[in-house]
Order: sequence, then C-alpha cells, then structure tokens
Amino acid sequence: MTQDVSSDLDQVIRKLAHYLPAQSPLKDFVHHNTLHAFQYLPFHQALQEAAENFGYKVYWNIENFRKRYQEKKINAEILERVILNHKGADELTHWINLLLHQPVMTYPEPRVGQIRKLWREAYHLNLDKEVHQVLFRLVSSYLDQGIALWRFPAKTKGFLTAIRELEKNSFSTFIKSKRARKLLLDPHTQLEDLLKLLVGNERYHGQYLFDQQFAHPGWSGMVAVLEQNDSGLLDKRKISLKDLIFLECLLEIDALDRRRGKSWAALAAWIPSDLPLIFDKISYSEFFDIHKLWQETLEWTYYDQVIKGLQLSHEADFKKAATFQAMFCIDDRCCSIRRYVERFEPEAQTFGTAGFFNLPFYFQPEHGKFMTKVCPAPITPTHLIKETESKIRHEKDVHFSKHTKGIFGGWAISQTVGFWSALKLAKSIFFPSETPAMVSSFKHMDPKGKLSISAQNHKHLHQGLQVGFTLEEMANAVEGLLKSIGLVKNFAPLVYVIGHGASSVNNTHYAGYDCGACSGRSGSVNARVAAAIGNMSEVREILTKRGILIPETTQFVGGLHDTTRDEMEFYDEEILISANRLLHERNKQTFDTALDYNAKERSRRFHTVNSSQVARKVHEKVKKRAMSLFVTRPEWNHATNALCVIGKRENNRHLFLDKRAFLNSYDHRIDPEGSYLLGILKAVAPVCGGINLEYYFSKVDNDRLGAGSKLPHNVMGLIGVANGMDGDLRTGLPLQMVNIHDPVRILITVEHFPDIVLKIIQIQKQTYEWFANDWVKLVCIHPESKRAYVFKKGAFMEYQTVTKGIDTVQNLDELLASTSENLPVFLIS
Repeated sequence: MTQDVSSDLDQVIRKLAHYLPAQSPLKDFVHHNTLHAFQYLPFHQALQEAAENFGYKVYWNIENFRKRYQEKKINAEILERVILNHKGADELTHWINLLLHQPVMTYPEPRVGQIRKLWREAYHLNLDKEVHQVLFRLVSSYLDQGIALWRFPAKTKGFLTAIRELEKNSFSTFIKSKRARKLLLDPHTQLEDLLKLLVGNERYHGQYLFDQQFAHPGWSGMVAVLEQNDSGLLDKRKISLKDLIFLECLLEIDALDRRRGKSWAALAAWIPSDLPLIFDKISYSEFFDIHKLWQETLEWTYYDQVIKGLQLSHEADFKKAATFQAMFCIDDRCCSIRRYVERFEPEAQTFGTAGFFNLPFYFQPEHGKFMTKVCPAPITPTHLIKETESKIRHEKDVHFSKHTKGIFGGWAISQTVGFWSALKLAKSIFFPSETPAMVSSFKHMDPKGKLSISAQNHKHLHQGLQVGFTLEEMANAVEGLLKSIGLVKNFAPLVYVIGHGASSVNNTHYAGYDCGACSGRSGSVNARVAAAIGNMSEVREILTKRGILIPETTQFVGGLHDTTRDEMEFYDEEILISANRLLHERNKQTFDTALDYNAKERSRRFHTVNSSQVARKVHEKVKKRAMSLFVTRPEWNHATNALCVIGKRENNRHLFLDKRAFLNSYDHRIDPEGSYLLGILKAVAPVCGGINLEYYFSKVDNDRLGAGSKLPHNVMGLIGVANGMDGDLRTGLPLQMVNIHDPVRILITVEHFPDIVLKIIQIQKQTYEWFANDWVKLVCIHPESKRAYVFKKGAFMEYQTVTKGIDTVQNLDELLASTSENLPVFLIS
C-alpha cells in the first residue's frame, strides 16, 4: 500500500469498498463479474493481481487441464497454435513440456492478511475468533429484513448511533473493557485514534484495514453495497463501511484489553520492514503463464468448433411464411426450448431478445407492499405498471406465523400443529407438492388482473414515477424491439412474447434463477405488457408511418415459461379472434410437446431421473422434482454457459449448442450503421459477461469466490447466506450451481461487417473495456463471405479454424439420453 493511500483513510475505505465483493441482497441476486474491481486490467494480468493480493484461485487446476488433454477434449493442434502465438516457434517444445510435465505448483501466499496474522505471533491471540461472532450478530440484527421479531433500536439514525444507544440503554454490555466502552461512547473518537492504538504506524493503516475487512469480505461487501444503494433494502437502514470498521476496531481493542490487560501494544514493532504490501508491483510468474496458456487452449478448443459451425450458414433453407413467431429471452435456457419448438413446428420462427422486451418499469402488485424493478439492473426506470382487480392471494401457513416465536404460542403450536408439520415434511419427501413456502414464477402476477399500461394522465405520478406509458413511448418501445430482432415484415397470424421465470422450494438464491434482464424477477409482466402494446391499433398506426406494417389479423400473445417445471401459461387469450383462437390451440400443443422434450433433455443432468423414458413421463418427474424439499438444485440455471450469438436465427438454427448459448436475434440489413447493435452489446457485455464470469470464478475457487456447498447455509436477515449461524456471508454461487460448468470466458459472435462492429464497440468506454481487456471474447462473422474475424489488440484479425468439419447427429434424443457430459457442437440432421 503506497504512502499516499495509507495516509488518507477515507481514500483507503473508498478503495476497499471497490475491491470488496459487490453482491446485492438475495432479493436482487443479479450475476456480475466477481473481479469487477480488476476489470481495468487485461484479463490474465488481472487474475494474477487478484491471486497474489487476495489469495484467490483464478484458474482451473493444472490436473484438470492435463486430464482434458489426455481425453482429447483439449485439441493438441490448438495447444500448439496458442503457444506459437504467445511464445514463438523457438519456444514451442519448451512450453509444451512445461504444460504437460511441469511438477504441479501451488499458488503464492497472498499479501492480504500478512499484518493481521501477527497478532497470533505477538500475543497468541486470534482476533477473528474473539471479534467476528459479536460483530456479525450486531450487523445482521441491524440489517435484518424480517426474520427477527424484535427490531433493532434507533435503526433510522445510523449504525454507530444505534450501537451507542444499545450500549447505553442495555442492562448487559457487549463491550467489556472500560477503555473500549469509553471510546465508543465518546462522540469525538475518530477511526484514526483506534488505528493508532492497534497499528501505531500510519504507513500500515491501509494494509491493516484490508487485512481486517478481507477476513470477512461477505459482510463488509454487503455493507459497502448498501451504503451506495439503500434501495437494496425494503426496510431501510443507514449504514456505512466506515462505521463497520470503527466498530470492529473497538471490538478488537476490547478483546485485547480483556485477554491481555495492559500488556499489549500496537503491532508496528512486530511488522517486518520488508513485508510485501498489498498492491505492490507484481513481477512475472511462470506459474501464471502456464495457467494462461492452458486457459486459452481450453477456450479456443471450443470456440473453434462454434466459429466453424456458424460459417456453415443455412440461411437459404428458411424462406417460407411462418406459421407463428415467438420471442423468447436470450437466456441460455431458452436455447433448447427454441430448438424443440422449431423441431415440432418447422415453419415456426423463434427470436431472442433481452427478456424485459425493451420496456423498463417498476411493477406494483395489487396486494404487494413494495414495488419491484423488472428491467436490467443498470437501468433506472421512470415508469410504473400497477396491478388492479387481482384475485391472487398468497397462501398462508400457520408454521410461518409470528405466534410460533412466542413463549406460550410457540409451546402450544409445537404441541399441536408441530406433530402435523412432521407428517407433512415426511409426505413432502415422497410426494412433493406445492406449498405456501414455494416460490413460483406464475404467482408474480395475476393473469386475470388489470395492468395500468396506458398513461391516462402525464401528471399522474406515484412516488415520482409515471403510471403507464404514453402512446409515443409505447410505439418507440415496440419499434425498437421489432427492429432490434429483425422482425419488421411478414408477420405471422400469432406472435408470442414469452418471458421466463423459475419455481423453487429449497433455494436461497432463487432470484438468480429468474430473468436477469428483469433484475432477477419473473418476466411475466413484461411479456404481457409488450403483447398488449403490440395489439393496440393506435400504436400500429404510428408503426405503419415508420415502415412497420402489422396486419390487422396479426395478434400478439404474452406468455411465461417456467424453466424449472417446464410449463407455460399464456395471457389475455380471450381477445383472440376466432381464427387465431384455433391456431393458438394448435400452437399450444406444439409448445406442450416442446416442453416435454426440453424437460427430458434437462433430465440427463439429474441423477434421480431416468432420461431414457418417454418424454411425457420424464416431464412429470421433473415437475415433481422442482417441488421437492430435498432437491438441492431445482435446475442448473446458467451452468455451462459459454456463448452469445448475435445474428439471424437462420445462421445458427442448424447447430446443436447444448444449452450453452445466449441467442440474440439481429439482422444487420435492418441496421446497417449498427445503431441497434450498440444497444444489444451495451446489454450483452455486462449481463451475459457478468453471468459467465460469476460462474467461472465460482467454479475455479468455490471456497473463496463461490459460496461453497449450500447444504450448511442459513439465511441471515433475508439478505444473504452464511455457514451456520455466526459465519461470514457467502458470496458467489453455491457448489450445486456450478458442478457441471466448464470455466471458459464467454464468446460473443456478431453477424455484421468488421468495420461497423469495431466502430460500435468503441463508442462507449464501459462496453469497450469488456472486449479490449479480454474479459469476454469477440468474433465477427462477415455476413456475406462468412469469414471470421477475432477482436485482438484493438483490431479485427481474420481467424482460420482448425476444425475442418462439424459432425452431424442423426438421433439427438438417443445421444442426450446416453451422457450427462457437456457435448461438442453438432449439426442437427
């Protein structure tokens, strides 16, 4: 830590907040780049910095790479190409020997924690053990969002004020030493005063705070997030990272006074003068270079197949009129359902777009106390959709009553209803069914309720938000949606707008299973609103003037796909004209069949389901599994994600991509200058890239960058999970979400001219950083020649594939039932 940073504590705390995990509370669990703080650096340099400073494991183990190589799942020719590109021909033999035969080394000892561990050497005292239990309980109780029956006192005046009130007015005390208690209650005590007692030398204050806070990055990161965004809590709390640090330093002084009395002094005398400080310059490391080459080889082994497949365009095969058209989210889980819809209705056309369908707003359920944000996390909506005439009521269960917590009520209920609860629990294991505790995507909105879609009055505001959209706003939204996916003519009689969500009984990270484009919510409201706007005659009149003619006989139908149970529901079907109603009933049969086969494909990853049975029977087991209390993974969510394909569906419909691809429809002919492409890439890079990198880092280091096994997790204050009742909050993804994931960066392919794509990605600095620093890979497929160009060092360079051809799979169902492994790219017969 350099002198100028160490001497300014406010600057240190700002920097500390930047490097701490930035995970939001459980209700807003949106995937993000775990190492976002290092994103200003090139990918591999950032990984070395993160590993050497914080002790993260940032690559797969060498043994995993070598095993893949021996199994021929890593291409030997790709390995040679990677080494040649990075090291040159003269070094080829040397580096092949290092990669294949070098003895396995371990990660270097991290710089963070080096000063803090000196307490043990100096005074044989484990301050973490002494302090964390009390600290975690205090901050958890203060931030509690509904688990505790008794509220924390003085919660609106700030964390430290509340702590002082608690200490002053309680019969017992959590600060035992007189000196520490006096320092707490004295309003003139500054953090610098506490650090002077603990550390002594200002040069090491910054390093000490990093050591201290990274001993529990979960709670510290959560506080840092909530300090910057108090909307993360429904029941508001005022807290700052500086307040948390102040309290922890006090607790450390208290612990030292209790354990050592007056026989302790600041750590400065024990700190070696040559101690490597955090963020000191990093030197070259052969260890990280070896991992870098393996990582590139693993990735390009797969990328090479994908690029070759995309060059084998089948665009000429799709010229017939569509029986129906369906918009899905770009979510990788929609990759397979779209494939089955097209398989069982070959004349259908499917499209992919961000699942909020170009409509950013808050949603206010009629019987809900709070508004929910249903658009990408970076967007701040200015509109509100309110629900009225809703008949849905969430079921209640006596076991969740507050009376179960009381002395007499708890005793009475445990002696009566408690026995019935045990029987219900046993029954749920063998005969799973819906319960009031189940989170269901279908209950996010009442399909029969009314929505305030049209703005009746521009001045009608609710909490500063415009209720509904104006006619012009609706027309702009639909125009942008249709042009961005390339659907501007040849409309089918029915156009489906299908959002997605998930259901779960035993899943603390449930928001991470819903739609990321809807801020971790179900996409039902967005789909229904988009369809309703598309059906408005006034909107269509405006679109006609803008060159988009939608026939009067074309109708939009909103719907929702539950990706856990593989079920669909549709909205406002009663408005369909008689001819379209008949078509809709036939189309629903296609969707039902597609859902059966989609569930069967997903089941090959579930050890408790026999995938060889007929699709309908497998689907029933998958639905029951989703309601089972003992199932630790209701679905695999984004596990295995590795691709984002931006282009016409005709150019990737012939490929089997094994649910690994985010599919964003796009037609460069409608957008020659790339205006809509800019909007797509601005969303795709942080959203799909964030999902991909959180899976990557949770896979390679599930202990530090992931959440570990979810089996011992307890929910803390409804904002996070911890192991047991007193542990640090776990960040990242649980082991049960990443078991089958291969840690590769996402490859984004764009079907457009390279010069246009280059111009577009350079417009916005934040978007360009993702590509320039290699956090995501970018390849441009020339729409006419089908040549591939990889983005490297600020320019597009032509790429020649190693793969000579893609195998055709004749019986996909049989192949899928035979293995649970990630499969290579195939041509679909």
